[in-house]
Amino acid sequence: MSPLNSAYFKNTTVDNIVKPDFFFITGFAGIPHTKYYYVFLCFVYALTILGNSFIMFVIYIDHCLHSPKYIAVFNLAVADLGESTAFIPQMIDTFLFKSHLISFEACLTNMFFVFWFIHMQSFTLTLLSYDRCVAICFPLRYNEIVTKKSMLLITAILWIIGAVTILVVVIFFTRLSYCKSNVIHSYFCDPGPLPQLACNDNTRSIRINWINPVIILWIPVLFIIGTYICIARALLKIATASDRFKAMKTCSSHLILVSVFYLPLCFSFALFSITHPNARIINMCLATALPPMLNPIIYSLMTEEFRQSIKKLYRRNKIHITGWNK
Repeated sequence: MSPLNSAYFKNTTVDNIVKPDFFFITGFAGIPHTKYYYVFLCFVYALTILGNSFIMFVIYIDHCLHSPKYIAVFNLAVADLGESTAFIPQMIDTFLFKSHLISFEACLTNMFFVFWFIHMQSFTLTLLSYDRCVAICFPLRYNEIVTKKSMLLITAILWIIGAVTILVVVIFFTRLSYCKSNVIHSYFCDPGPLPQLACNDNTRSIRINWINPVIILWIPVLFIIGTYICIARALLKIATASDRFKAMKTCSSHLILVSVFYLPLCFSFALFSITHPNARIINMCLATALPPMLNPIIYSLMTEEFRQSIKKLYRRNKIHITGWNK
């Protein structure tokens, strides 16, 4: 028995369910100089914290941005911060500081928070597509349909749905008996390989595990495609090309966010069985780490309202500084 697997029979419940004291996360195999990659992730995490904190700060202090759309944008920034904080520091500690062991409870806790916030990123992008669809298809009724109260209620419900969904997956994982191995061939406590480590019947857990890609990817992607079909039909009814371009421009930042978030994940799931494990780990890692960093950059550069708010904030602070100097 290997030293890694010797912990198995130290932690057995009365139901004969074997729970290891720890898991060993392998990460990359056979790639030199990986420490530079983890240093790069440190840089990504720092930019993510700064960018999303700035987005939240501007939305909070500018009352012009206290609208249903920016409630969703604020919610996206919270999800980005939460996902990056749950994912990147743990990964850096695991690989850069050679702390590959993680306790059973910490592993499932980390998995819960990483996927809860990923769910919320996906749900919020879906919510923003709904907001844009109503704004373009029903412009005269937008303020009646999409209100602050309704947006807050929807976001609260989505947080609950995300938590319950991943909690169900985690609970099923606690009912598995991990007596094959405690080595996770991934870069974090990935729910994908965990059922493969079990020696009891893991069929139900494998099926439950498919809830994540369905809820994170397929349902939101289909909904977003449906909203943009409605938007395209509404744009065709607009008489002038300039008005069509102006209406479509309001969707540009959202379309970029959708592409940045969903395309890498779709490719990862579609090519899962034919890609090298190292390539799959890099792709999934970047697909998880980069969108939270890029989202605030895209919104601050691509959204006219937000740029105007930044300029207004800058002028206000400049006036205050000038007044103090006098």
